[in-house]
Amino acid sequence: MKTSLIQKKKLKKYNKDKLREECGIFGISNHEDASAMVALGLHALQHRGQEGCGIVSYDGKNYHSEKRQGLVGDHFTDPKILEKLPGNFSIGHNRYSTTGETSLRNIQPFFADLHMGGLSIAHNGNLTNALFLRNNLVKEGAIFRTTSDTETIVQLVAKSKRERFLDKLIDALFQIQGGYSLVLMTNKKLVGVRDPFGIRPLVIGKLKNSYILASETCALDIIGATFIREVENGEIVIIENQDLKSIKPFPKQKSRPCIFEYIYFARPDSLINNVCAYEYRKKLGAELAKETDIQADFVVPVPDSGVPAALGYAEQSNKKFELGLIRNHYVGRTFIEPTQNIRSLGVKLKLSSTRTIVKNKSIILIDDSLVRGTTCNKIVKMLYESGAKEVHVRIACPEIKYPDFYGVDMPTKDELLAYKKSNNEMCEHIKAKSLKFLSLEGLYKALIGEKRNNSYPQFSDHYFTGDYPIKPSDNLKGFKVKQLSLLSGKSNN
Repeated sequence: MKTSLIQKKKLKKYNKDKLREECGIFGISNHEDASAMVALGLHALQHRGQEGCGIVSYDGKNYHSEKRQGLVGDHFTDPKILEKLPGNFSIGHNRYSTTGETSLRNIQPFFADLHMGGLSIAHNGNLTNALFLRNNLVKEGAIFRTTSDTETIVQLVAKSKRERFLDKLIDALFQIQGGYSLVLMTNKKLVGVRDPFGIRPLVIGKLKNSYILASETCALDIIGATFIREVENGEIVIIENQDLKSIKPFPKQKSRPCIFEYIYFARPDSLINNVCAYEYRKKLGAELAKETDIQADFVVPVPDSGVPAALGYAEQSNKKFELGLIRNHYVGRTFIEPTQNIRSLGVKLKLSSTRTIVKNKSIILIDDSLVRGTTCNKIVKMLYESGAKEVHVRIACPEIKYPDFYGVDMPTKDELLAYKKSNNEMCEHIKAKSLKFLSLEGLYKALIGEKRNNSYPQFSDHYFTGDYPIKPSDNLKGFKVKQLSLLSGKSNN
C-alpha cells in the first residue's frame, strides 16, 4: 500500500527535528566514463539529499538525461541506465527540496535548449528573491515547467540579450540573491559558480586530464581524484579544452561560508579549509567540555552526528566514552506506514539504548544541535526508561534561534525551541537533568582559534545571531521563505 499524501506530510513534519542537508552537485569533464564517475560522486554526496537524483551527459552532439526519485544506489548502479548517458562530459545532482514540491519534474540537473545551444544546470542552495524574479519573468511571457527556484536562473540566462554564454550567465547572476553553488554544462564548457559570500560550498578536483567540480572533497576521494582547491566566494571557474580559467565578476565581499558545514552538513572525512570536518567537530566537543563540564560516569553521543563532538568532550574532560545508544542504519524514509501506532514508537525505530551500560549511571548526552527538541525528548526518555540515573544534555553549538534562507530546510522561527524558550524551559521540555549549549565564542574558538569579530563575522552564523549576510526579500514576515510551489497551487509533500 502506498503512503497517502496526508501521511507523507505528517511524516515529513514528524522527522523535521534536524537541519536537513541542502543538495549535492558533481560535474566532470573529459572522461570516457563521465556518467559513471558522476554516479560515484553523487553516492559519496548522498548525505546532502535523499529525495531524488539525476544525471545529464553530453556526447559531443546530444544531451542525455536520467532522473529518479530516491537514492543514487537504487538507480545509477544499473549498467542499463548508465548506458543511456553516453559522453565525456556529465553533471549530477542529489536533491533535498527547500523550494518546490517533491516531484520528478523538480529533480535536477535541469536541461534547456536555448538559442545559444544546450544548457544543463545543477544547483545547491536557495535564492532569496526567486519569487520576485519569477513573477516578473512570468509577466514577460516566460513559461516555467517546474516549481524550483533553480529554473529562474535558466530563464534569466535565456532572456539575457548578451551574445556570449558567460556574459549571459553573469547577467543572470547579478540579478539573483541568496546562497548558491552551481555546476553548469554547455556543449563546450563545464562551469562552476559560488555565490559572492561563499555560503554554499564548491570544490575543484582533478583526475588525470579531467577536471571535477563537487560540493565536497569526499566526492573526489571516491573516484581517486586529487583535491585542487575550493572555489572562492564570488568566483566563476570555466573548464574548456582541458584548461581551467577563473573570473570574479562580482564586487569583492568577505567570505562567509555556512557555519553548519563545519558543525553538521559536510561528511566527517571532507576537507574544509584543508582540515577534515571530523577534526572541527572534535574541537567543538572539547570547547564544550571546557565551558560546561559536569560530574558524570561517562559521555554518550547521539549517533551518528554527535560522535565526533562526544569524543572531543570525553578527551578534554578525561571521562569515559560509551555507546549508550545504537543506531539502526537500515530504517528507510518510507520504512512503514506512519500510522499513529508506529509514530508512537518515536525514535526507537532508529535508536535503541544499551541497557546494561546506562543502567544506574549518570550520563552526559552529546549532540551536534537542538532544533525542535522532540527527538532529544524521546532519547532522554528512552535512557531513563533503560535505568539511567541522570541525563545531562550538552549541545556542541549555540542555541538555534533563527531560520535559514540559503538552502537549508529547517523549521520556521516559531518552531525553533530556543527562539521561544529559556534554557530552563528547554531543559524542562526535553526532561533532562541539565542542558547546556556551546557559546558563540567557544564555537569560533574551536573553528578558527579566536573570538567572533562583531564588525566582521567570519561565517554565516545567522542561525544563532540573526545576522543574515543577505536579507531575504521574498520573506516579508521574518519567517521561512514561501515555497515556490504555492505559485502552482501545490503544497510540499
